[in-house]
Amino acid sequence: MLSKNKIKFINSLRLKKFRDINSMFIAEGNKLVNEIISSELTIHFLIYTNKWGGHLKASNNIKELIETDETGIKKISQLKTPPNVIAVVQFPEYSFSISEISSQLSLVLDDIQDPGNLGTIIRLANWFGIENIICSKNTVDMFNPKVVQASMGALLRVKLHYLDLLNFFKDIQSNSDIPIYGTYMNGENIYKSQLSDKGIIVMGNEGNGISSGIEPFITNKIAILNFITGQQEPESLNVAVATGIILSEFKRKAN
Repeated sequence: MLSKNKIKFINSLRLKKFRDINSMFIAEGNKLVNEIISSELTIHFLIYTNKWGGHLKASNNIKELIETDETGIKKISQLKTPPNVIAVVQFPEYSFSISEISSQLSLVLDDIQDPGNLGTIIRLANWFGIENIICSKNTVDMFNPKVVQASMGALLRVKLHYLDLLNFFKDIQSNSDIPIYGTYMNGENIYKSQLSDKGIIVMGNEGNGISSGIEPFITNKIAILNFITGQQEPESLNVAVATGIILSEFKRKAN
């Protein structure tokens, strides 16, 4: 039964404070919930309507099944069109290792604020085989419901680490000589740059770019040049779009 107390608890998870206290997040929709069921993540509550019933698989990671109606789902959904299934899921657990970061290509996000941007960047990272994303403490929460929806399940396959970036870069500098790429308007043309298959790519805040405290750690400044002639130059690219172009170019040259 979807009781008033469960409705209140689930709705409290809209706020980061309560997600962190309970180490739980909300996932909505058939595709995403089915992926979670197939994963090793623990589902504390799986709330569904009879329209969804045929999708349920035998699973040991579901603690409680709650069947409800469309009215009940509407009380806990944050989507304009409520789905037929919602899951309340335990945070994934994974470790962070400088040695792992040093042996592959990784992303660093410096105060990304828009949930849609973060969700899209997670999808892009998954597409291009990026296993780790390091986020500043002020980057939007990975379990924000809008991030979870925008990531389209990629959140299950990419590890996000929220760290103090100054300390992170000091540790990298002390323990590794891998290149650190930063995106700047006045950087070297990425299409003519030599790009490594190992390194760190820093993407800056939507409005302010890479913070001044991080800039001294950047070893390679790169830029995506536009191809416009005879017209006024456009505004800078959306950070998620820029991330996709940059990852594509890194992978193209690596292969």
